[in-house]
Amino acid sequence: MPTRRTVLILSASMGAGHDAAATELARRLAARGVDAEVTDVLELLPLRLGAALRGWYGWMMRSAPWSYALIYRIFFVSRGSPSASPLTVLVAARLRRLLLRRAPDEVVSAFHLAAQAAGHLRARGLLPVPSTVLLTDFAAHRLWLHPGNDRYLCPDPETARAVRAATGRPASWHAPLVRPEFLARGVATAGPRADERPVLVSAGSWGVGGVERTARVLAGSGRYLPVVLCGRNGELRRRLRRRLGRPVTVLGWCDDLPALMATAYAVIDNAAGLTCREAMAARVPVISYLPIPGHGRDGALAMARAGLSVYARDAAELLAALDRIAAESERARHTAPGAGLFAAAPAESFFIPSAPSGRPGGSAATGPA
Repeated sequence: MPTRRTVLILSASMGAGHDAAATELARRLAARGVDAEVTDVLELLPLRLGAALRGWYGWMMRSAPWSYALIYRIFFVSRGSPSASPLTVLVAARLRRLLLRRAPDEVVSAFHLAAQAAGHLRARGLLPVPSTVLLTDFAAHRLWLHPGNDRYLCPDPETARAVRAATGRPASWHAPLVRPEFLARGVATAGPRADERPVLVSAGSWGVGGVERTARVLAGSGRYLPVVLCGRNGELRRRLRRRLGRPVTVLGWCDDLPALMATAYAVIDNAAGLTCREAMAARVPVISYLPIPGHGRDGALAMARAGLSVYARDAAELLAALDRIAAESERARHTAPGAGLFAAAPAESFFIPSAPSGRPGGSAATGPA
């Protein structure tokens, strides 16, 4: 009796996007007869460094975003940065021990630190199975890219081309990994009535960014009903409820986001992350405004260049973009590119040896070229 394939998925509890993609991929693989295990790469760091790193990042994004912008510029996108950080070496050592215990058929990295560690091991002949990087960002910064990895799965064709050019490795794009509850049924519509235009203002799971400014712009226009999603940031939720009155709605972590998304006129996002993909699945227009620094801003610009969203540089552009999508034809034009991403091969099909006709299948090459 043949043994079941096993896939080890390395994620990170840095926000919700990495874990959501990893969990959804694992769910889909399990449905196709593949044993998939999700591991938090931060837990591989010794001395509770993973928890410290997560807390430090959260503090920076809430209290000193300029410091993250500086770190991002120096370490994430600068070509002069070291090829391997001390964190990479620490994670790689513990990942090797985990691999000896689990013995998976393939490793998938859904976080850039994991991609660096797996590539580091693979390039040195210490990872005997294929290593795939599942990019969760529309802008692939340097830390996602390690030539030791066998292949890259990317969120859109533009990112795949950029990754292929940067690494020389195979890079494919796949349909976004979102829960099936978000997928719209039928075609895009004109959205809610003109007198009921709820606009979701996303602050991500961290609850960061200038969402209060965004809500005030929307409420001040008199044309839109701001619904601010504060994620897991209880302090932000309480502060906004004190400062903002009607017609602003302030919500914490929302377990029924698909239903909320189905009633939305638009989504205003500041991080180019999971919420954008969920909106695209639901055929809700996405507008980027006041993006968080670093990967948030780069991702928002990348989405706009690919025609997946609108990047509003100021309040006037934000309101103008919202006004335009009142027309059914403009709304359909706006949402079509994002909906088109779901015509690509599903991510899970890249890990199934006997994929259906017309779909990719099999595993990556057995070793680095």
